[in-house]
Amino acid sequence: MMKTNFKEGLSIVERVDGESSSLPILKNILMETVNNKIQLTTTNLEAGVSSLVSGKIIEEGKITVPRAAFSAIINNLPSERLNLEQKGNNLIIKTDNYEATIQGLPAEEFPLIPHIKNQNESLKINSGVLREAIGQVLAASQFSEIRPELNAMLFDFSLDALRIVATDSFRLAEKTISKGKFETNIEAPFRILVPIRTAQGVLRILGGEGDTTICRDEHQVLFQSEQWKFVSRLIDATFPDYAAVVPKKFSSEVVLGRSEFLDALKLAGVFGSKAGEVHCRVLQGKKSIELYSTEQGLGENRHVLSAKIEGGAGEATFNWRYLSDGLKVLKSEEVYLGLNEDNKPALLKSPGEGSYFYILMPVLRA
Repeated sequence: MMKTNFKEGLSIVERVDGESSSLPILKNILMETVNNKIQLTTTNLEAGVSSLVSGKIIEEGKITVPRAAFSAIINNLPSERLNLEQKGNNLIIKTDNYEATIQGLPAEEFPLIPHIKNQNESLKINSGVLREAIGQVLAASQFSEIRPELNAMLFDFSLDALRIVATDSFRLAEKTISKGKFETNIEAPFRILVPIRTAQGVLRILGGEGDTTICRDEHQVLFQSEQWKFVSRLIDATFPDYAAVVPKKFSSEVVLGRSEFLDALKLAGVFGSKAGEVHCRVLQGKKSIELYSTEQGLGENRHVLSAKIEGGAGEATFNWRYLSDGLKVLKSEEVYLGLNEDNKPALLKSPGEGSYFYILMPVLRA
């Protein structure tokens, strides 16, 4: 079989990390022959991922081996062709001029991967579309030890659209995938909370071609393509009712270049690295917006950017990193920024784009 195939399979199953577990078996990869291919599987008990590796199967078998050692060997072998042979609980790896024996554990000790009860109902989405959606929404997330519902990405299916949402309470992102961009036989709306770490793992696997199918039951969700499967437990919590915080009107509406805005924020960060604050000011009677940051003992930074502006003058203070995160996932050359005073949230999106928005709470000022 080919080393390249194994490297691709390993890169997929390494998206679930069991290294921190006290159970030795979770540090292993389960290798088994399935339909004349080798299936690699890892799990951390919360999620499990499998990938299929093509190769010539001479004899059926299954074994678990330490992931770190096996991956290091495969990635460093100079030969493209290799043979794998199981002897008891040992795996022998051979090439023309190399041989290694890895001590494994019985496959029977490997935990069972959760099984989705009903896989007849599913959503099928182009992998590139799903990858972009998850990537854009993840920009508004971070892990919380206090609020488990914030460690989740909401998948809200309403027959004619799939909305994907995440928030960390300081910012929120929503992406809408319209009905024309997916196929489904699901006949009832549903809402599920997918763990952020699962979403991150799926994002790293997703390519730009082919389709990804999503199935779910009361407790698990399954993402799968022809080459891999990623199953995860769902989070049992209530996602925040976020509709009320989505601003509908703005005191100032600004359209400016995305790259210039990002560069200005990087400069602002030099003088606002400790507090993380940047002051955004829409200048009265001028077609420009000013970014200002300061740090005691270091200095200050003031940057004026050309912009198209509607509305009056306005000012708000933001965490410059959070504002930058929202800009990075937008695809357009220009960006729209809706500003409100009185400590109300701002909205960032691509001009004329209705499928995605990023909401950012200002830094509260006394």
